[in-house]
Amino acid sequence: MGRLTSRWLGAGAAVAACLASGVACGVASSAASTGVSTVNSAARVADVLDRPAAQDRQPASRVMLGLDRHGKRTLAVGERGLVLVSDDDGKAWRQARVPVSVTLTAVRFVTPDLAWAIGHGGVVLHTEDGGATWRRQLDGRGIIRLLESAARGNEALAATARQFAADGPDKPLLDLHFYDAKRGIVAGAYGLVLRTEDGGATWQVLNGATDNPDGLHVYAIAVRGEETWLAGEQGYIARSLDGGRAFTRVQAPYRGTWFTARALPDGGLLFAGLRGNAWRWNGQGFEQLAGYAPVSLAASATAPGGVLLADQAGHLYRAGTGQQPARMVRLTTPPSPIAAMVATAGGDVLVAGVRGVSRISATVLEGGAP
Repeated sequence: MGRLTSRWLGAGAAVAACLASGVACGVASSAASTGVSTVNSAARVADVLDRPAAQDRQPASRVMLGLDRHGKRTLAVGERGLVLVSDDDGKAWRQARVPVSVTLTAVRFVTPDLAWAIGHGGVVLHTEDGGATWRRQLDGRGIIRLLESAARGNEALAATARQFAADGPDKPLLDLHFYDAKRGIVAGAYGLVLRTEDGGATWQVLNGATDNPDGLHVYAIAVRGEETWLAGEQGYIARSLDGGRAFTRVQAPYRGTWFTARALPDGGLLFAGLRGNAWRWNGQGFEQLAGYAPVSLAASATAPGGVLLADQAGHLYRAGTGQQPARMVRLTTPPSPIAAMVATAGGDVLVAGVRGVSRISATVLEGGAP
């Protein structure tokens, strides 16, 4: 299996170490020690899978890793199973009831009421009331059973199933997309990709249909209509033309890991990752986007005026094009690592990361520096 170092651990120096590694945290590595703490006990993972998230007096200041917005409602997810809900573009937050206390990595709305969140331990959570309450649809124990069932007659998948069973239910899911209220995919460590056709009631393992025999970690999903892209470790990029049912690997222009991918307003696709590498797929091939410091790009968002990219040092850029370089946004507060971003109705941008959830005003965003 591929190597998975820690990305997000909790707070303070441990988080800084995770961010420096640029990958997902809290998972036992199958490779040599990286010097960053990892979860090494299946029993411990099972415990947090069954323990509801504790109420926190200052939840919006904790490490938060995922954001999404639909209409007036914004959801944020993060460490220890925290899910926060805001109806005023992030000015005030309240904590939701969540049945697990594993770190959550991403969240996506489909309608104002329906949303899904994913995280460590293979967790998939679902809400039908706009995020106030959540129920677990899947976790790492269920994923192991799905792998074992799908592996019958497939030795490569059987080997993966055996390794997952030996490690325990500790593998994180790192990105997700729902095409509608029924169809969705989730992806994460060791090439794990699953699909649902019934709103998460049942799931199908897609590992054998993703052209990823080395089990490279998948960090990002980008969707343009029914065209679906996976991006991840060691330059892995794969494309589906059938709504995420089967993927064919695409030769990448860069061998480094991708951490974020996004459909662009102009119809292209953005892929960004290690050492400030950002590339645009124009439908025929890739063109490199210039203007980024040699620091890993970890988050992206569509905002008024274009696309924003953030690197692991907390620098924020307005993405350029093939002809125009990116412009760094002059922030009024010291930068800190950003894990996710989402634009508000008023043009401000909410950012999630080591310092919790904070706001960057539209006025600041408008003042980019060459």
